Amino acid sequence: MSMQPCSRTWFRSAQSRSARVQSARSESARSESARSESSRARPALFPRARCVSLALLLVALVGCGESARLATRAGTGPDPALPEPVHTALPTVNIAPAVGWKAGEMPTPAAGFAVNAFATGFEHPRWLYVLPNGDVLVAETNGPAGKSGIKGLKGKVMSSVMAKAGAGVPSPERIRLLRDADGDGVAETNTVFLQGLHSPFGMALVGDTLYVANANALLKFPYTTGATSISAPGTKVADLPGKGDELNHHWTKSLVANADGSRLYVGVGSNSNAGENGVEVEANRAAILEIDPATGAPRLFASGLRNPVGLDWHPVTGVLHAVVNERDELGSDLVPDYLTSVREGAFYGWPYSYWGQHVDTRVEPRNPVLVASAVEPDFALGSHVAPLGLAFYDGALLPARYRNGAFIGLHGSWNRDPLSGYKVVFVPFADGRPVEPMEDVLTGFVNDGGDARGRPVGVAVAKDGAVLVADDVGNVVWRLTPAR
Repeated sequence: MSMQPCSRTWFRSAQSRSARVQSARSESARSESARSESSRARPALFPRARCVSLALLLVALVGCGESARLATRAGTGPDPALPEPVHTALPTVNIAPAVGWKAGEMPTPAAGFAVNAFATGFEHPRWLYVLPNGDVLVAETNGPAGKSGIKGLKGKVMSSVMAKAGAGVPSPERIRLLRDADGDGVAETNTVFLQGLHSPFGMALVGDTLYVANANALLKFPYTTGATSISAPGTKVADLPGKGDELNHHWTKSLVANADGSRLYVGVGSNSNAGENGVEVEANRAAILEIDPATGAPRLFASGLRNPVGLDWHPVTGVLHAVVNERDELGSDLVPDYLTSVREGAFYGWPYSYWGQHVDTRVEPRNPVLVASAVEPDFALGSHVAPLGLAFYDGALLPARYRNGAFIGLHGSWNRDPLSGYKVVFVPFADGRPVEPMEDVLTGFVNDGGDARGRPVGVAVAKDGAVLVADDVGNVVWRLTPAR
């Protein structure tokens, strides 16, 4: 039997487990004669291990029956193709196993661009924030241990697969500070700025107060311009969904402040793929929350956004935008992840519908009233591309056509055959709205063998106008500039 690409990672994992089981069985057989009659009951453990191995092999084989019929580009733009859903007994699982960058390797910039390593030697760098003086904060972080939001055997298998994709490392629980004082495009200062956090992600400076969004709470710290570390303990501003939750399917909490700092906006992902864990665990999730920093009082700003990660304000219109990771397990061609403006009080469909009023029939009970109100997103980025980083370009270093458009980090798919994402793209804007064509600006994160040398996450515009990209598999912050 020939193995389809979608089962490659599953099969590697299953083969490895099967080999370990066979080795254990051989060792058992060699020592059997030396065991007492009472100890001979122990081989009963091996059938269980064999069942797990066979289950993994079965998942590998069943999971490769479905693949994309449309090109990735068909699922992009303001009017993406939306084919009929594909339902399978087990989800398509296809990831690029994480291998990291070899010496001398780096991503491939688009024509007219150059790339260099701004800083290296990180542990899972995920999110970036540029301070007014040009210092760059980098959140080294990962999800809280043991709170995936996926139950049973599926959850265990998915955890194993995500670990192979580079997402299984313990969270370093800290923020680092980078400084390029001599302006040569390489940070000579790379120091621990804050530590002892809990899966930190979003960061925002308002005056002399630095806000940090942990997985379970919004904290504030005193900040002094030019400081390379903060030793003062954080003060809790507000609890965030994830505090004490048994499940925490989406843990990241992105963060932006409005222009005068009077309100903070937090992106909170859902606690399930499509509502399968019940509505009671989705309170204030799949949403953007508005928080009053003076009182900590939260308010639902917009909802129905399955996992809104990157948040940013358009530099001309002042409108809040988000990139959103849509639901899985409806086939390789569904559902498009997207970039959208975020309207106050609007509902964007999750879990009842997608891309406006397209009903997800898996969700029960249905909610036709909410579906009728669902807002259609502005711009599709492709199905399963996993958009995380979002930064509007307001610098002057790049050519003028990039100004006021959006740079987006596509972390990469797991539920699509063939792979999609694993790159940084640019979406131009006209009259305050995203327009085609979307451009690839940084690629080469996946090698010719299908392994991930890196995966882009957070994107930010440096003070000098360069575009910075956090790479959580390569453990690098890349710097994108015009070619000389």
